[in-house]
Formats: sequence, structure tokens, C-alpha cells
Amino acid sequence: MEHRTLEQDPPSASPLEDALALGDELVAAWGSWRPTMTPDARQVAFVSDRSGIPQLWIQDVVLDGEMPAARHVRLSPDPVVSVSWAADSRWLACSVAVGGGVRTEVWVVRPDGSDARRIAGDAHEHAELGPWTRSGHRVVVTFPPVGGRPSRCYLGDPATGRLDPLAEGDLVHVLDVSQEERFLVVVDGERGQQFCVVVDRLIDDHQPLLPHGATGSTDVALLRPAPAGDTGPVYVYLASDVGLPRRQLIGMPFGPNGYRGEAQTLAARDDAELEFVDGDDAGTLLLLVWNVAGASELELFDTTTRERTRLHGLPGLVATDPVLSRDGRSVVLGVEGPSRPRELWHLDTATGEWTRITHSPELPVRDLVVPTLETYTAHDGLTLTGWLYEAPNPSGAAALSLHGGPEAQERPTFNAMVQTLVAAGITVFAPNVRGSSGFGREFVHADDVEKRHDAFADVLATAEHLVARGFADADRIAVTGRSYGGYLTLASLAFSPGVFAAGIDICGMSDLTTFYRDTEPWIGAAAVSKYGHPEHDRVLLEELSPLRRADAIDVPLLVVHGELDTNVPIGEARQIVAALRGLDRQVDYLELAGEGHDYRRAESRRTLTRSAVGFLAAHLRPVT
Repeated sequence: MEHRTLEQDPPSASPLEDALALGDELVAAWGSWRPTMTPDARQVAFVSDRSGIPQLWIQDVVLDGEMPAARHVRLSPDPVVSVSWAADSRWLACSVAVGGGVRTEVWVVRPDGSDARRIAGDAHEHAELGPWTRSGHRVVVTFPPVGGRPSRCYLGDPATGRLDPLAEGDLVHVLDVSQEERFLVVVDGERGQQFCVVVDRLIDDHQPLLPHGATGSTDVALLRPAPAGDTGPVYVYLASDVGLPRRQLIGMPFGPNGYRGEAQTLAARDDAELEFVDGDDAGTLLLLVWNVAGASELELFDTTTRERTRLHGLPGLVATDPVLSRDGRSVVLGVEGPSRPRELWHLDTATGEWTRITHSPELPVRDLVVPTLETYTAHDGLTLTGWLYEAPNPSGAAALSLHGGPEAQERPTFNAMVQTLVAAGITVFAPNVRGSSGFGREFVHADDVEKRHDAFADVLATAEHLVARGFADADRIAVTGRSYGGYLTLASLAFSPGVFAAGIDICGMSDLTTFYRDTEPWIGAAAVSKYGHPEHDRVLLEELSPLRRADAIDVPLLVVHGELDTNVPIGEARQIVAALRGLDRQVDYLELAGEGHDYRRAESRRTLTRSAVGFLAAHLRPVT
């Protein structure tokens, strides 16, 4: 008798397994970002994680044919953070994360991959990459304050590695250097209180650009020739909200021998903040990027006529790292949205035509959720917004996703973890609580120091909004977040027990006093304006520290931290975990090897996504 084995269909995967498999594919969907162009705009260098870790790549810009392959330029095995092409095309400068951690080195390399060398920074001394001079001969390198020394800026020679002193100050950075290296735009100050100064190196003259001490901040500025017919030989263009309701374009003429004209508002919007500005070499054309409740809009600004031209057709919701070519004819920028990872696109400024110039992988054949913008009211009447990712198969479970900063902003970008949670049936709401950027000067300062409790209340109002709108069951909402959002997660659980069913703290502070004690000196010095002074405000910092109320955390908690994090040091995670385990509370701990404050390796992000989604799926199940 003949026997044969019948082939059977494999057992179907569970919804959670399907979601985790989707998450694996989305994490593997590498992107490209931080573009920089040659002066003729025919080549672009950028950072991409297509090899599993961010590295330097170069590619020809082809607008009317098959997309060319990108070429990997090998430097260190460590992650590349950013890249900048010299104006003379002879060198590239890169910022490289030492071991994947917070501290960075500055490297230079020829475009063909030769002569690669580290010129500043190592595992013991953090060095930051600044701009090239307009001539392209030297690049700015900055060493932040440490051991009682101020920040020190140098001009680095890529050929020899020689560093010549340029400027120093408390928290100083150089934003731009003129063609002949005579003028600098320097920014100094704490978070949210940064001010700009023009320095004439020839006569050692320092001219403040806007009133120092006024509320607001300036951290984007560039030097260009003055518009035709203007009295000043040079112009500085600023994106600033100093003394203003929203960040806008400010122009100011200046010149040799202390000449300084009046600052003027050149472009402003009531519904948006100016996020970025770049200019051509002649100073005749500026590229403006506006932030409209998290989405991006682009304009060209004619400095002579002051006419603004809207650039339509942006192939995504969010534009990042835009670069205007030196002749003003091309723009290259990163573009992303909820359903596409970061890709590089080219814009012809004369025709308005968009062309994708980098390759990206195919995504899974299924719809990813595009969020809707929700508006709701805080406890004190302040208007709040957030992006709602509603699960197609809602189960009543939901998670708040709190961004870092707090001056960062939740935007509709590509997020593998959010999409995986939604696929697992968990609705995600990503709010912009007070302290977030993008909504004006008063909003970003509404959580400073003693106002921190109001930010805590915004998290509770967000949970109430989800329940009131029917997006979640009141007893099945988790709170999650990274960096400052991780701190808000711990604070929400410790100071408002009974509201949330579970929490995930990703690289958050658990005690503000130990954060100040252990963080990098320059990070702590800049944070005083947001959190308070580690000595003068110590009582307040202790009151605001979730670790001191760990006994009130009585729901399951997942704590995640990078092994090499020195921004929010790893002790912040270990001490909250130890405290909760000492209280016999349910706490899981995931430590990511070889990662700092940002998780740059694909395998780390895959582990994090699987752990977080599995954790919430287990703890947000309906009570039976």
C-alpha cells in the first residue's frame, strides 16, 4: 500500500507575531540624510544606515536617467553623525560618534576616500564639527566646556590637522565664517536663551545682533553679501524668536570698523515658525523652511525685492537638512513621512521640479498608518496638539508617546516602533506638551524650571482626551517616552499613580540631581535654563525627581538605556530599576550594548521595538 504525506498549510501567525515581523522590516528600511553638495551640485555626500550602521556615502546627482549607485567612503567603524563638503570640493569633514556613544570626533577625508584622518576628539575629549569657511580651506572645530575651561573654537586645516584658535566663550559655537575668515557669527547661551554676536577678527570687535537678555533664542544664522542697493557690505540672516511671538527671518547689515545697521523682520508667519534658512553665495536668494504644526513648507526669498515664492509639491510631510546650492539653482534635502523613510530629493529652483536622488528599500506590501492632527485643551486652557495613529483594528489599548527635548517636537515622520504598535492593535497618540518647539516662544518656555508641574498635567490631559474621544479604555493606556519623554514617563507614574496601566522609559532621567552630577559638563551647563540650577534649585530638583517617589510606581515598567549614554548617564536607569526591584515591583530592564543616547544600529532598534511592543501587548490586554 502506497503512503504519501499530505502537505499542510503552515499555522497562521498570531496578530502580535505579524506585527513584530512588520516591525523587523520597517527597522531594516534604511534611510539617507544630512546631505551636502559640491559647488556645482553634481555630487552629493550624505549619511545612510544602509549597511546597518550610519556611514558616509557619495553619489552623483542624476536628474534625467537611471539612479546611480552610491559609493561607501570608509572612515572609522563607528557611526557617522554628519558630513559637510568644503566649498572648494577638495575635502569632506565628518562627525563620528566614538564607539557609538555621545562623544564625537572630527574626521576629514578626500572625496575619493584617500587621506582620511581624525583631526580632533577621542573617547576622552568631545569635539564638535562646525562649518567650513566660505573659501573651503579650513573647517571649524569646537571643544565644549570641561574642567572649568570655556568652550574653545578652532579653525582646522584638513591637510595638516593643525588647529588655530578662533573663539572661546561659555557655551560658544561658530555658526558661519565669511569668505576671507574675517567675520564670524557666534552663538552662546543656555538652552532657549541663546544669543548671537558678529565678530570682526581683524579689529577684535564684537557686535551683538539682537538685545541680549530678551526672552527667546537664536541658533540659526549665516553671513552673505548685502543685497544690491543696501548700505552695508555684509548681511547676517537669523532665524530668531528673541522678543518675538514666533521664530522669523531677521536681517541685519554690518561691516568693518564696527558698522552695524538696524535689525529688520524680513519674513514672518502667524501660523508657522521659521525652522531653517540657507543662502546662495551671492546673497541674492535664501531658502526658508517653515514648520507648520509639524509639517514642512518651503519658500524662496529674493533678498533684493523681498518677494517670497512658495515651493509646492514637497514629496513628503517633513523636510530635513536642506541645502541650497552655491549658485541658487538647486536644493537637496531629506524628505520623510509616516510611510517612507528618509530619502534625498533634488529641487530645481527655476522650474520647481522634484527628483528623488537616493535609492531606498521597498517597504512591506501593507498600508502604514498616516496620523491625524488632534487639538485639545490643557488643564489651564492652553491649546495642545498631537498626532493620532489610530489602530485599524482598535482594541481599546493605547500608548502615549512622549518626545525628548523637551524643546523637540513630535512630527509625522517614519517611526518603526509606532507603526508596529499600531499593527498590534495599540493606538498611539504622540502629543506636543508644553515645552515643545514649533508653537511659538511662549509655548516652548511654558515648562521652564518651576513650571515643570504644568507639563506633568499636560500628560494627564492627553490621556483624558484619548478616553473622551473614545480612542482608549481608561484602564488600558500606557505612557512611553525617550530622553525627556522617558523622564515624563517616570514622573507620570510616580506623581499620578492610578492613571496609566504600564510604562516604558527609554533613556530618561530618574533623578535630576544625579543627572546633573553625572552628565557631560556642557550638557548640564546648557540645561540650567530648562530644569533649574543644580545648587540654587536643588530642593525643586529633588521634588521633581521620580526616583524619590519610586514607591508610588505600582504598574509594570520597562526601562531601556544605552550602555554608552553619557548625555543621560546609564546610572539613571540602573538606579530606578534597583529601587523598584527593592520594592518588589514589576520592572524589566533592557540595556543596549554599544549604544549611546541615540540608537544608531539597526539591530539595537530591532531589539528595542520587539521588546517594547511585546511588553505593551502583554500588559494592555483586556481584564477578564
